Amino acid sequence: MPEWSAEQYSKFEKERTLPAVDLADAIHINDPKKIIDIGCGIGNSTAVLRKNFPHAQIIGADSSEDMLNTAKKDHPEIEFIKLDAEKELSGLSADFDIVFSNACIQWIPDHRKLLKSLMALLKPDGILAIQIPQQRKHPMHKVINAVAGTEKWRDKIKQTRVYNILSEEEYYDVLSELSGDLRIWETVYFHDMLSHSSIIEWYKGTGLRPYLEQLNDTDKQSFEHDVLQETEKVYPLQRNGHIIFRFPRLFFTAVKT
Repeated sequence: MPEWSAEQYSKFEKERTLPAVDLADAIHINDPKKIIDIGCGIGNSTAVLRKNFPHAQIIGADSSEDMLNTAKKDHPEIEFIKLDAEKELSGLSADFDIVFSNACIQWIPDHRKLLKSLMALLKPDGILAIQIPQQRKHPMHKVINAVAGTEKWRDKIKQTRVYNILSEEEYYDVLSELSGDLRIWETVYFHDMLSHSSIIEWYKGTGLRPYLEQLNDTDKQSFEHDVLQETEKVYPLQRNGHIIFRFPRLFFTAVKT
């Protein structure tokens, strides 16, 4: 897992929160008592849950101290805990009405095992609600990997990003074994970006981090520059000089039956 920067991640907090709003709005359950937000980050998604379910006990959980410090500062009314979702889920109680995760589990391997572990935290009739960036469908991931694989960078960047996500069909098969009431859908968000550099800033908060962490400060700037040049080829400017930044995301909900 990369080291996370709350400051960098927060630069596009509004855009990153939109999927959390849509996912929370898709949860239909009467009077939930206890909710956990796995991979809560800076607490923006946890605050969405607090708004939608004001009477529930809500816990935000994340592995990053920097993210949690920001979450606690910005949302002091919400409980936040440090949790490594890859290794420590079994230490949680199995009494949640909602297990929620927005743009987190793509960093965790073995989703077949992970989804079973997340479902195990639910009470009967509880709801698992997940959103995952559709990384394999996103041009930026192809751009970043292509640049990292060039002769200039392949000896300096030894490890490329691992994509843990399954196909839609694989998620359906896993979830259908765990639930008789599930829903899967995809939404493409059209973000209005002011420049190609804005796209690089977005990815410095997430997908570029595993690459940049392998480089010294000088090489980081050079790598970002090379990625920027390729990004300019992929995303045309609109008439007003802005860029339509398409971002596909996969959602699913499943009831524990």
